[in-house]
Amino acid sequence: MTVSSAPLPVPAPATPSPDQEDLTRRSKGDGRAGLRAVVLLIALLAVLPVGLVAATVLTPDVDIWTFLWDTGLGRMVTSTVTLLVGVIALTLVIGAGLAWLVGRYRFPGQRVFSWLLVLPFAVPAYVLGFVYVGLLDHPGPVQTWLRSTFGAGVWFPEIRSMPFAIITLSLAFYPYVYLLARAALREQSASTYEAARVLGRGPLRTALNVVLPLARPSLAAGAALVAMETLTDYATVQYFNVETVSVGIDRVWNGMYNRDAATELASLVLLFALTVIGLERAARGRARYHQQGGSQRSVPPTRLTGWRAGAATATCLLVVGVTFVIPVVQLVFWSSTAALRGDGQGLDPRYVAYLGNSTLVAALTAVVCVLVALVVASATRLGGGTATRRFARLATVGYAVPGPVVAIGVLVMLAALRSVMDAVGIPGGRVLVTGTLFGLIYAYVVRFLALSVNSIDASLEKVTPSMTSAALTLGAKPSAVVRRVHLPLIRSGVGVALVLVAVDALKELPVVLLLRPFGFETLAIWVYQLASESRWETAGLPALTIVAVALVPVVLLFRRTLTDEDEGRRS
Repeated sequence: MTVSSAPLPVPAPATPSPDQEDLTRRSKGDGRAGLRAVVLLIALLAVLPVGLVAATVLTPDVDIWTFLWDTGLGRMVTSTVTLLVGVIALTLVIGAGLAWLVGRYRFPGQRVFSWLLVLPFAVPAYVLGFVYVGLLDHPGPVQTWLRSTFGAGVWFPEIRSMPFAIITLSLAFYPYVYLLARAALREQSASTYEAARVLGRGPLRTALNVVLPLARPSLAAGAALVAMETLTDYATVQYFNVETVSVGIDRVWNGMYNRDAATELASLVLLFALTVIGLERAARGRARYHQQGGSQRSVPPTRLTGWRAGAATATCLLVVGVTFVIPVVQLVFWSSTAALRGDGQGLDPRYVAYLGNSTLVAALTAVVCVLVALVVASATRLGGGTATRRFARLATVGYAVPGPVVAIGVLVMLAALRSVMDAVGIPGGRVLVTGTLFGLIYAYVVRFLALSVNSIDASLEKVTPSMTSAALTLGAKPSAVVRRVHLPLIRSGVGVALVLVAVDALKELPVVLLLRPFGFETLAIWVYQLASESRWETAGLPALTIVAVALVPVVLLFRRTLTDEDEGRRS
C-alpha cells in the first residue's frame, strides 16, 4: 500500500528491460540528448539549495556560532534531540501496535478501523496542536469544568510543555509508521509465523523474535519519515513553548533579519536530518531477513471475543476520536460560534483573500511539479540510460530534507542572484527576492517534486517500452511521444499527482513563513497567527478548510485500500 498524502521514500529505479536497453542504444543523435540535458538541469536546480546549506557545515563561521550559542543554541539543540527521541519512540509504539492489532486480529469494526486510523493525515500537526491547547489549557473548557467541580486548587498537568508536544506530534505522525508496518505485516508469509509457533514459541515471543525483525526495515523507514516531519515542524512546538532549532531559524530570519545566522542554523537542521538517515541505515544493519512472499498466504488473523474484542474496538475508537473526531468537532464548534458572533456581513474578507492566495500557490506548485515530473519520468523511458535515471532520482532529494533547509537554501540563492543582477545593472533584483512568488514556488517544487514524480512514474509503468520504441521508430520526436502516447495513458496518475502536490502545498507552513512576499498571507499562516494569539474561534474556519481539503488524498487512499482488500479476498 502506498501513502497518498504523505511523503514516502523514493523507490530505486527498476533494472532496465531488454526493450529499454535497445531504446537506449538507438537514442543517440535523435534529439533526446537535449531531454537528458534538461533532466540534468532539473537535478542541479533541485540539489543546489540543499547544497548551499550543506556547504555552511563545511565552512562554519565561528563568530556566528558564538552569537547563536549566546542566544540559546544549546537549549534549542537539547530540545530538538529530546523531541526527536520522544516522538520517534511513541510513534513506533502507537503505529506498530495499531498495525499489529488490526492486522493480526478480527474484532467488531476491524476492517473499517484499518483505514480510519489513517485519518490523522488530514489534520496537520499545527492544527491538532492548537485545538488541544485551546481545549486543555488553563482558560479552556476542560480545566474550567474541573475547577468548577472540584475547586480552584485542582491539579492539572502543564499543557505547554515538552511531554504534551511529544504526545501531540506523535498522534499526528503515527500513520507513517502504521501504514508501513501494516504493509509489512500483510506481506509476511504464514509459514514463517507458524514454524515459530510449532517450535514452541508463544504469540508474544514469536512477535518479538520473528515478526518484528522481518518488519524492521519498514519500521526504520517509518521512524525516519516521522523524524523528518518533526524536524520540519515549526508551529506546533511553539504552541507548547518548546524551542527547537527550526523555531530558531524563523526567529533569527524574521526577527533579526540575519540571513547568515539562519543559514548556519539550517545547516544544523540538515545535520540532524543526515544523522537520522544514517541511524535509519544503521538500524537495518548488515542483517538480512528473507521470507516467502508473493503467492504465499499471509498469517491468518485471530478472532477476538468477549472483553478482548471490546477492548480492541475501544482502543481504535479512542485513537480515531482523539486524533480526528474531537479536533474536527471542536473546529466546527469554534467556526459556528465565530459566525454567530459576527456582524451579519458574511464571511471575513480575509478568509476569502487568504483562501485565494492558498489556492493560487497550490495550483501553481501542482502544475509546475507535474510538468517537471513529466519531463523527468518520461526521459527515463526514452532511452535516457543510467545517468538520466540517477539524475531523475537526484531531482527528488528535496522531499527527504526538512522544509526550513530548502527555504533557507532558496533564500541564499535568491540573495546571490540579486547581487549578480545588481552588479551587471539588471533592475528588479530586490523585487525578485522579496516581492514575487518565484522563490516560494521554486522552494515548493524542490520540496514536493518527489510526490509528482512517484505518481507519474508509477503510471508510466503500464506504458510498455516497446510502445515508446515503436513511436520513436515511426519518427515521432520525444515531445510528441510524451504528448500523444504517454500523457493519454497516464491521465489518472497526473490527476493524483496534481491533488497530492496541491494538498501538501496548501498545508505547508515553515516554507511559506520564510519565503512569502511581504503582505502575502495564506490560510496556513493565518491559522498559525490566530492560534499564536489564542484566537481559537477565528482560527476555526480556516483550519477546518485545510482539514477538509486534506481529506481528499485520504479518501483516495481509503478507496485504494478497500479495492485492494476486496480483490485480495476474491483471489
